[in-house]
This record gives sequence, C-alpha cells and structure tokens, in this order.
Amino acid sequence: MQRRVVISGVGTVTGFGYGVNALWEGLYSGRSVLRRITRFDPSGHPCQAAAEAADFSAKDHVPKHYRKAVKVMARDIELAVGAAKAAVEDAGLRTRGNVEEGQATDYAAARIGCQIGAGLIAAEVPELAAALSTATDEHGVFSYEKWGSTGMENLTPLWLLKYLPNMLACHVTIIHEACGPSNTITCGEASGVLSVGESARVIERGDADLCFSGGAESKINPMGVVRMHLAGRLVELKIEAGDEGAWRHVRPYDAGARGSLLGEGAGIVLLESYETARVRGAKPACELLGFGAGHSPRTGSASARAEGLVAAIENALADARVKPEEIDAVVPRGTGVRETDEEEVEAFRSVFGDRLAEVPLVTVVPAIGDAVAGAAGVAVCVGAMCLRRRALPARLHAGSPVRGVLAGASPARDALLRRVLVCSGSLGGQNGAVVLGALSSA
Repeated sequence: MQRRVVISGVGTVTGFGYGVNALWEGLYSGRSVLRRITRFDPSGHPCQAAAEAADFSAKDHVPKHYRKAVKVMARDIELAVGAAKAAVEDAGLRTRGNVEEGQATDYAAARIGCQIGAGLIAAEVPELAAALSTATDEHGVFSYEKWGSTGMENLTPLWLLKYLPNMLACHVTIIHEACGPSNTITCGEASGVLSVGESARVIERGDADLCFSGGAESKINPMGVVRMHLAGRLVELKIEAGDEGAWRHVRPYDAGARGSLLGEGAGIVLLESYETARVRGAKPACELLGFGAGHSPRTGSASARAEGLVAAIENALADARVKPEEIDAVVPRGTGVRETDEEEVEAFRSVFGDRLAEVPLVTVVPAIGDAVAGAAGVAVCVGAMCLRRRALPARLHAGSPVRGVLAGASPARDALLRRVLVCSGSLGGQNGAVVLGALSSA
C-alpha cells in the first residue's frame, strides 16, 4: 500500500523576512517589497528594482559550531539553509540542527532525505574580479593563457564550493544530519515543485520518513540581472530610492504586460509520512495528494508551448484521483512575462475549460518578485498556508488580466479550500505540478 505524504513544516525566506508567517502576513495584507536594488549600484541596468531579503543572514540561523561554514555559502545557499530551519521550527521537529549533543532526535539520520531545487549560482563580482585582474597582458587585455596559469590561482581555495548547485542540499543535510536519499533538481523555475514530487516518491516507496524539499535562488547580483534581462524576462524600470510603486509594473496575465521583476527567495517544506508524523504528534499543514511532470517545446504557438504544463497538471490530478472541478484555487507562476503567461493561460483553459473564470489564481510575484528556481518552492509553501489558514491572500494587480482569468486585484478573504493546485513551467521547458489537500483523517 502506498504511504500517505503530508506537509508538516513550511519555511520561507523572502523580502518579507524570515519564516512563512512573515510571508503570509505580507501577502495577506496586500503589501509589496519590490524596491530599488541596494545590493549593488543598479544605475547602469535597464531594470533597477527587485525584492531583497535585506535583513537576512544565515549566520543568525545556523548552529554556533557551524557559523564558519557561512563563509563558503553563496546567497542561494544561505536562503535555503534559513528556509530549512524555518520549516523545522514550523513542524516542531527535533533534528541535529536544533538539539543539544546527546539529545534524541525525532528521526534516525538514515530516514531523513533532502531534495532541493537550485539555479545557476552567479559568482560574486568582487571575488571574481580580483582574480580576473591578475590575468591581463601588458596591454591590460584579458588573457586566457594567464588566466589558466596564474589568474585561477588567485581565487580563494574553497571558491568553487560556494557556487555548486548541490551545495544548497549539502549544507541542509549536514546541519540536520539528513543521511537518507538526497538530490538536487536544476530545472529552472520548475525546480521547487519537481523536488517536492521527488521527495514524495522517496517517502511513498519507504526509502525515507521525512524529506526537506523546495528551492532557493537569488539573482539579485549584476550577472543575474543581466542574464534575466537578456532572456527578455524583466520590465525596463528606472526607479528612485523610496519609490514603493514598482509592483504596479508587474501585471500577470495582462495582454499589455511588459515583464517581471526579480526577488530573492527560498521555500522549503518538510514532507513526512502520515503514519510517522502521527506518531510524533505532528500537526501537518496539508496533505500532498498528487504529483505530475511534463516537458514543453520552446517554439510554436502558446498552446503548443503549453503542452508540458497541461501534461504536468493532468498527471498530478490523475495521481491525486482528483477532477479539475474539484480544484478550489491555483498557485501559478504568474510572472507578468507575456509569453510565459500566455502559455499558462492556454494550459489552464485546456484543463479547466470555462470553469477557469471561477478558479482564483494566487499570484505572488507582484508582492515578492520572481525568485526563479526558488519560486515554485515558495509557491508550494503559499499553497500549504492557504489550506492551513483556510484563506486566500490579497492579490496585487495594477492592470487588467485577460478575460476569463481570475487574477485581478483582490483583497484577502476566508475560503473553504479543500484542494489547491500548485504548478510551474520553466524557461527550459520543464514543468511540474502538485495537488495539495486539506488533511483528512481517512
């Protein structure tokens, strides 16, 4: 018999701060943290706004003996470590990361797994530039020969350990002594939801009782912003310090949308076997009912490009044994990038038909920006919180979504939610979807 899987802990780090309660309160109140970038001088960039987790440092959220390791954590890693700790706290779980030496933990190390989604981690410019400056010829021009012979030697000895995508899961597993199945999913924006599906399968087949899962990324650095601009994802926006109106330029599903804005963020959930969670007295946020994945072509019409997302959603519904009319809300990508929004709308129309106009879409990018590989992990956290709180957060929108899409501006409200769909596509064509359900005792 296949084991039931629940989400027993929810943790985030976003521009609203540390912990899922901070995120929920920000979303529920209808605020946005999109502002002018302060991490570096954005004056020379076409897009100057993003959502930064300004007051967050992993040093405040790791065991005392582990603080030196923060020196070899890129920002993405720090975000993942913080969100994992928040999830552990939310679940009331005892791991090696929060108990004294010699004290018991809730699970044996071999029964804890970890699958985390990660993106392409950009090197810190000062660190890389210091080495590049030593690899120039007599004319001051960069030399590949000198880079290979002397330049690379001027990188810090552990430089590479800061930028490997698997280091997000690595540090989380070390801190919490998760010695069970571990994996890193690098499928762009879909990574977080795909990692949740991977963790669910690990638990269902009995290879672990608990898994850390989700995603994290920060592209709020010069190279990250340039890459996303060249990919056509960002709205061109000059903005002054103190201007709080950047969110107005992010308009999901609006035919006149001009692009999105970045936000750094991490969303980690604790997936747990229902049976073992019940034994330890856990109070899960929701149940994971089904998972699906699919792949899309990156050329052709919007409906052709939506094929993978349609497959992912239909696979998740079939796995959950849930019909489209039983879905009460959807947490989508909804970035305000016209091409990808069109794909999502085509996918939703294919799955829900005319009922799409009655299904509320929980869009969060206007509030916290697009966390890219961290976005789907955050979306799963939001979906779980909607079920836990029996409510829908406020929805920001300064434009007009296309007809038949329930994504316009809306205040927060209570809602009797039973099943929530969380789904995401990606720039590379990967797609994932999960169906979350209010926990029943059956």
